[in-house]
Amino acid sequence: MKTRHALAALSATTLLMGAQASAQTVFAVSSWLPPTHTLSVVQKEWCDLLEKESAGRMKCNILPKGVVAAPGTFDAVRDGLADISYTVDGYTPGRFINTQVAEFPFLGDSSTATSVAYQRIYNKYFAPLGEHRGVKALAVFTHGPGIIFNTKQPVKSAADAASLKFRIGGGNINELSKAMGWNTTLKPAPESFELLSTGVMDGTFFPDESVASFKLSMIKHATTFPGGLYNTSFVFMMNQGKYNALSAQDKAVVDKLSGETAARMFGQGWDKVDAASREGVQKAQGVARIQADKAFVKAVADKQDYLETKWAANAQVKGLKDPKKVLAEFRAEIAKVK
Repeated sequence: MKTRHALAALSATTLLMGAQASAQTVFAVSSWLPPTHTLSVVQKEWCDLLEKESAGRMKCNILPKGVVAAPGTFDAVRDGLADISYTVDGYTPGRFINTQVAEFPFLGDSSTATSVAYQRIYNKYFAPLGEHRGVKALAVFTHGPGIIFNTKQPVKSAADAASLKFRIGGGNINELSKAMGWNTTLKPAPESFELLSTGVMDGTFFPDESVASFKLSMIKHATTFPGGLYNTSFVFMMNQGKYNALSAQDKAVVDKLSGETAARMFGQGWDKVDAASREGVQKAQGVARIQADKAFVKAVADKQDYLETKWAANAQVKGLKDPKKVLAEFRAEIAKVK
């Protein structure tokens, strides 16, 4: 009799353990960048935190490579090809309007500050408009200040830049480049090495980090701008159906780690590798850095003024009230972030 009760108890325990194991949610996580890139690293750190905070109820399966090329990532997460990933809003031109507010020149010299401020503005103004509808937007963020890098010559003026061919990543910098009369081509970041090494392009617009991350040993010149020539808007996202299927307890964990928490993680990660590339790799390969003078900055600002007016009009059509006020609030918020 005792043996029968013991077997029954063991069977019940086994069933309970099996039920607990089957209740674990596993997210398929995709990255279109190498596993050593800061975005892949921070995405994994976020996943590790998710598993820890949920006591193992949720975990990530980091896929060996991206399920699609970078421009298709938003739709891949929306359609369930991957459960979690990130993408550049500007890789699909014309699709996202409000997000361009985080891509304007001269916003700041820290990815952390711009990312956290962007998240706050996004929560307050953009999320209710549903521009990222179709996915669960976990966080938004930006990279560090954008720089003009090239293999040929110092770029001291708008005319110097116009004499070269550049790869760009889309968004406002695409519009600004056109307005400046520069010869630029929209291509995803991972294609930069081939484009530069083969001479198809003379340079690229990137944050400091990318010279090291993409092993751009051919880069010899850099032109910086106070607050950056541009930023790039990213969205970190989850498949909406996967999120909806979570228990209330697990949704609370995801929500806790989303928003400013995730935005700060991505921003701090980027600031760290920006500094490492600038002080290590670029110095070692002899990259000559200059800062744009007042005339160059003014030439950019004059063109950008028109683009901001154009953006405001388009954003208003999309439902954003008083876009210029939102932009001013965003800039003020960046200054507050520590």
